[in-house]
Amino acid sequence: MWRGHDRPEPGTFPSRAAGQTQSKFKVGFILARSFTLSAFSLFVDTLRLAGDELDRSRRLRADWEVLANTRHLIRSSCGVSVAPTSDLVAPERFDVIVVVGGLLGTDQSCDAEALAYLNQAAKSRVPLIGLCTGTFMLAEAGLMGAHHNCVSWLHVDDFRDRFPHLRVRADRLFNFDGRRGSCAGGSSAADLAAFLVRSRIGPAAAQNALDVLQINHARHFTDAQARLPIRQLTGDGTIDNRVNAVLLTMEQNLVAPKAIEQLAASVNVSRRQLERLFRTILGMSPARAYSELRLRRAHYLLINTDRRIVDIAIDVGFDNASHFSRAFRKIHGRSPTALRIDGETVPSV
Repeated sequence: MWRGHDRPEPGTFPSRAAGQTQSKFKVGFILARSFTLSAFSLFVDTLRLAGDELDRSRRLRADWEVLANTRHLIRSSCGVSVAPTSDLVAPERFDVIVVVGGLLGTDQSCDAEALAYLNQAAKSRVPLIGLCTGTFMLAEAGLMGAHHNCVSWLHVDDFRDRFPHLRVRADRLFNFDGRRGSCAGGSSAADLAAFLVRSRIGPAAAQNALDVLQINHARHFTDAQARLPIRQLTGDGTIDNRVNAVLLTMEQNLVAPKAIEQLAASVNVSRRQLERLFRTILGMSPARAYSELRLRRAHYLLINTDRRIVDIAIDVGFDNASHFSRAFRKIHGRSPTALRIDGETVPSV
């Protein structure tokens, strides 16, 4: 996690070259094998609706192409296929190129020609965005080194394992620094697309797209990702964004818990302010909330895996099994051993 003063803020598009006139906002898409259809469709539909008035769908202010070195259909993770609409034309034709990722287990998500094309785009200073696990593909190509990578909570551990030298966070919906972008995926694809439209076309175009899509408002990049254990802790999850962001950071750092001062700095507040926010909103201290998240995860692991209790204790940040057992009994009313013997089932987390 970064200190509060170096937390990334969304950027703007690089200035156009001298003499280059304003034109349509042009987006090129690279689709991974088994790409996520919802992320792609929400992003492209935001462009479609921003490009004209209401839902007339004329490409007056925005245009897009699905780029590939073949005309073969590209199959999404849900089985629906999309046809490429353009060859891998000069990347300078586009204001931004969006890489839409998909299933992480898919071999060769992106072919060599597409990866070479992305490197060509980077050399031409065309902004690149990873949508959903598209950020993995850009990182694999060595193009995300200076970026604060925003990925889904579901994939943050995979990202850390594959790219331990890169900065990653799962407490935000998206990030765009002007040259590189990343997005958690799902419905946040529309939020990122609306942000780009607002910057490149204008607020009215972005609002038109959101209105037709029945989205009440575009979420800010600082809005937290949705996550089941946090909803269990907070009720409906509609809480202060700073508290939600800290809870997400806690959940992604169970093995080596972060100091409360670090968590406070990550959202630009003092430790005392953070403690006051937690007590006002959750009725507990940050330390208690951290402990509950760790022990909820332990509860799941005890029921749904055959890992040794001492290993589970280490997985959720406890130094030894006896300390873990005491804390677990205090929260859940029985020991880890008794819970495992009873065989209670719990939802996946």
